Amino acid sequence: MTDVYESSGSLPRPEIHGYGLWLRPWDADTEEDVQAWLRGYLDPEFQRWNTPLRPIEDRVDAQESMAARIKAAQEGVGASFRVTDATGGVALGHIGINDIDHVIRVARVGYWVLPEARGRQVATRALALASRWAFEELGLHRLELGHALGHEASCRIAERCGYPYEGTLRGAMFEAGRLDTFRDVHLHARLATDPPADLEPEPVQP
Repeated sequence: MTDVYESSGSLPRPEIHGYGLWLRPWDADTEEDVQAWLRGYLDPEFQRWNTPLRPIEDRVDAQESMAARIKAAQEGVGASFRVTDATGGVALGHIGINDIDHVIRVARVGYWVLPEARGRQVATRALALASRWAFEELGLHRLELGHALGHEASCRIAERCGYPYEGTLRGAMFEAGRLDTFRDVHLHARLATDPPADLEPEPVQP
């Protein structure tokens, strides 16, 4: 009998609702999605804390980047979600469950929020939703969250969502805009057996 965690089948493409948000898979064929993805990667605050291996500078780059995320889902190693408000479907940001190892049942989480959506706990709420899905639906045991040293907002988001700080990884990510120099990373992680995130309770649906 094949162990379910060794399966290389594609991941489900769900729509996740909760905490006033709607998470759904990105669509590389939808112009609204492509433009939101492009704006996210061109945002100076994103570029300050992240260095993609391939620059994303126009809509073609954005489509190729999104297609790579869709391929990761088909191969069972990643799931990427467009974060929107629960009612109007307005794009707010992105969250992904990345580098999924189905044997040891561990993955990495990453997110970004568009400038106009900041200050509303979008990343916190999206992280809580995506984490619950990864534990309950994918059967993962450990989720890791790493961010560049000095990114205090990500530290607060991680702690608020039940991802305690575990240590500093030396030279574990590229410096902003560079592929030849490195910077340190704060590592946070959460286990499936940890207490749930300490957020305001979700409203009861009528």
